[in-house]
Amino acid sequence: MTNAILTSLLLISGCFSSQMNNINTKKNSDINPDAVLIVYLSRTNNTKTIAEIIQRNAGGTLVALELKKPYPENYRATVEQVVKENETGYLPPLKTKIDSMEKYGVVFVGFPTWDMKMPPPMKSFLKQHDLKGKKVIAFNTNAGYGVGNGFQTLKELCPGSKILEGFEMKAGAERDGQYLVIKDEKEKEAEMNVKKWLQKIKVIKESL
Repeated sequence: MTNAILTSLLLISGCFSSQMNNINTKKNSDINPDAVLIVYLSRTNNTKTIAEIIQRNAGGTLVALELKKPYPENYRATVEQVVKENETGYLPPLKTKIDSMEKYGVVFVGFPTWDMKMPPPMKSFLKQHDLKGKKVIAFNTNAGYGVGNGFQTLKELCPGSKILEGFEMKAGAERDGQYLVIKDEKEKEAEMNVKKWLQKIKVIKESL
């Protein structure tokens, strides 16, 4: 085999390999990490932990929702207040402000299950911001009873958005004195499951 033919074959092989790598990368990710926003509400830091895992694997800007008037520290008092807010449709004002929402094409919204519903502060956020045309993805932590109607509420409040498959996992139960549960081995398990989920919906850093 002449040197010219050998060189040609090597060039063709290299180009084919490069094309295949590009194809595989596209299969793993359809997003730009700089265009990702991760907004979360967390009382016992379990939802916060999932938000941080998402950021490690998908990139993006992490934002915690804060209220102008925080909920009481007492669990029972908070439950009573949330029930009243759900009954009346009251949406608590937010202290959190997000600038340049237009630059984000992917918006994660994370929340615990309260009263088997999406917490009122997250409804406030979704009411305040137009997410039309964006990919919107929910993640949830709960005490074992599931997301309730939280994911359905997301669809109702974001009719012009592309809603991707959400993620949920069992965490603590504040009423039983269980607070931050997603830690140590439980956090490692959560990271593995979150990675699988992000790969499935193709919202993950290309380098992973």
